[in-house]
Amino acid sequence: ILGSKRLKSSCVTWIVVCVALCVILLCQLLLRHRDRSTVIERNDRSLDMIEMSGFICGYISCVFYLGSRFPQLYKNFRRRSTEGTSYLLFALAMLGNCTYGLSLVLKMPATKSFRAVYFLHHLPWLIGSFGVLFLDVLVS
Repeated sequence: ILGSKRLKSSCVTWIVVCVALCVILLCQLLLRHRDRSTVIERNDRSLDMIEMSGFICGYISCVFYLGSRFPQLYKNFRRRSTEGTSYLLFALAMLGNCTYGLSLVLKMPATKSFRAVYFLHHLPWLIGSFGVLFLDVLVS
């Protein structure tokens, strides 16, 4: 019963966070559309609110994505077994994360001056894909 209460609480929390992020993103899109009608000087290197919202969503996604593997790792550790684990699910997830992470790395700009900015802009997705790939290896 305690486990089901925790699961229900976690699901409700997750849904509230997702709804809040959607509302924030919608507000940002509306503000961005409104601001385009007025001329505002802005430094091209500075992050606008919509881009910052994207980074925040990326890091929240990274935390949830990485966190999704720990229950399986904990369950396997407690049982001292991987019985019941769908190896096809983890194999396909590993292939997906590997190809996604590689696509980000291979798309990196050729000029060194843009590499650092590109890397920082894609860091949450790189951590998510390669981090979960590592955790999937542990699950397997």
